[in-house]
Amino acid sequence: MIALHEEDPALSANGVMHEGAVSARLGLAGIPSISESTMVARDAAIAYYEDARVHFQHLSCVESVAALTAAKEAGARVSGEACPHHLTLTDEAVRTLDSRYKMNPPLRGGVDRRALIEALKSGVIDCVATDHAPHARHEKEVPFEQAPMGTTGLETAFAALYTELVLTGELELGVLIERMTAGMALYDLPTPRIAPGERANICVVDLGSRWEVGADGYASRSENCCFHGRMLQGRVVLTLADGGVAYRARMLAEAGAIA
Repeated sequence: MIALHEEDPALSANGVMHEGAVSARLGLAGIPSISESTMVARDAAIAYYEDARVHFQHLSCVESVAALTAAKEAGARVSGEACPHHLTLTDEAVRTLDSRYKMNPPLRGGVDRRALIEALKSGVIDCVATDHAPHARHEKEVPFEQAPMGTTGLETAFAALYTELVLTGELELGVLIERMTAGMALYDLPTPRIAPGERANICVVDLGSRWEVGADGYASRSENCCFHGRMLQGRVVLTLADGGVAYRARMLAEAGAIA
């Protein structure tokens, strides 16, 4: 399988955010949706012609959803993913000129966000991926145009989607869990099982926990999280990966609750 970040640099050029009303008002160079969607459509057509297996990374716009839908309906062996930030935020956030909101592909409009949610719900978009992109503080603490693209996402992925989509009634919890755990199967990797004798791959979540992103610091050494300062609900307290502790909440670690 080939996994593709779809972008036509001739169309995205020197853009720093989504091309639209907000970019025009801010006077910032825009990245049009077609810089992504035309590449999705082209490569989906090639995948169909060659009977190849192609996965489209971090889709961000309604046109890409349409191209993916058409390709699947035609019988192409294609799949796609969306990121928590594209599913919960829009380019309106960029009005603050906070460089945490600068990523590639960029945050797009409300119509794009709605299309991504519906595609995730229906299964046209197969899974959620974070596109986790850490940067040093000094790299992001510059004017928006000069800052590098990217936001962290591992620590907030579940909570952001649970808060903004599940608690609002837009997505069922079971669907969210399925989409957040579907990636291994897409890559033809062995799917973990929860069974006696199996090495543990389990994520434990406190669905009632409310927390402010960044208030207690980050597990990552980077702080460029687009959800910084937001109140979210649903906190991951423990992750076991391949039988080992990959993450545990600071409170549990300090209390010695888990050996």
